[in-house]
Amino acid sequence: MNTSSLIEQILSSDNLNRAYLQVVRNKGAEGVDGMKYTELKEHLVKNGEIIKEQLRTRKYKPQPVRRVEIPKPDGGVRNLGVPTVTDRFVQQAIAQVLTPIYEEQFHAHSYGFRPNRCAQQAILTALDMMNDGNDWIVDIDLEKFFDTVNHDKLMTIIGRTIKDGDVISIVRKYLVSGIVIDDEYEDSIVGTPQGGNLSPLLANIMLNELDMEMETRGLNFVRYADDCIIMVRSEMSANRVMRNISRFIEEKLGLKVNMTKSKVDRPDGLKYLGFGFFFDTQAQQYKARPHAKSIAKLKTKMKWLTRRNWSVSNRYKIEKINQLTRGWINYFGIGYMKWLCKDMDALIRRRLRMCIWVHWKTPQNRAKNLMKLGMYSKKAYAIAYSGARVARLSEGALNYVITNKRLASFGLVSMYDYYTERFVKC
Repeated sequence: MNTSSLIEQILSSDNLNRAYLQVVRNKGAEGVDGMKYTELKEHLVKNGEIIKEQLRTRKYKPQPVRRVEIPKPDGGVRNLGVPTVTDRFVQQAIAQVLTPIYEEQFHAHSYGFRPNRCAQQAILTALDMMNDGNDWIVDIDLEKFFDTVNHDKLMTIIGRTIKDGDVISIVRKYLVSGIVIDDEYEDSIVGTPQGGNLSPLLANIMLNELDMEMETRGLNFVRYADDCIIMVRSEMSANRVMRNISRFIEEKLGLKVNMTKSKVDRPDGLKYLGFGFFFDTQAQQYKARPHAKSIAKLKTKMKWLTRRNWSVSNRYKIEKINQLTRGWINYFGIGYMKWLCKDMDALIRRRLRMCIWVHWKTPQNRAKNLMKLGMYSKKAYAIAYSGARVARLSEGALNYVITNKRLASFGLVSMYDYYTERFVKC
């Protein structure tokens, strides 16, 4: 493909329309100018031709990104950069044209931020490699990757493929557009802010250099964005690969390896993309399942959705539970987790029974509702006025009237049923 006249492809009506629709679909917060995504259409009607001309003549000036700190589950924060809606639109238009060019260059074992690729494919590929005898894992952690990308190195790599000076110019402008933290401006000397529409592509362009190096060395690896694991056959090989690849990353790419978090391990000690791994002695192979930390996070979310002091209807709670159930199973469904789904179903039902009991409020109302559900009046009044703790009731008497079937009639999706219907596991 001729990459010396890409700016007109970027500024074509079809490409800009697709970029606009994607930005609106993504929604997102306001940037430093306060413009909402709902205001973008009117802004482009008034200023679209001016923006296009500025891009053609290299006079377009991106605004700084607004820095937002997102807490990480394991402590620390992730720095997220929120560009203005206009800059998101321009970045999206650029990404749509550059992505097909770079897709031809990217490695087959790179799965993050790419069309028609996902984390589950990375996990399945890793399992194939482990089960082929490569069960020593080199887990390399890149320290604050998006915040430490070297601009000159990245632009040199881009310049090998992209020959259109106008495109090179605007990409560099985005890299050095600056950051606003608590209303204070700071220069962006390094990094590509995580949160921009162009950043995922730029990350893959940089880390494709790592992929090619590992390919040259004949290594088995999978990479999802900046999460990379390498699989080898022995501990000695793993330690050697850790040293050599870490040296390449720091010396050739100018990135920082977090040696505290990077490690050599066996599959059962690995957490990758939320999954853990175990050796199935019966099948004599490694399998994936949700990692203990992912399970703990799920339980915390479910308990939050079924808290008794949340003053919303129980049907609304069930709707939110179902959304979480479906999303979680759709992500982790390739893993083995029948046992987990059964445990989670029991937890959710028990806590929903507690919510329903609390929602009935008074002993009189509780007795009335128990009788409506088929309980004899004497027993209903005895339970309603017993003063027994709700947790105890949810595991006992309430089971007989607020049955699993009745909860399903309220719309509750069984995690076990949803999993087994969509993913066949032994």
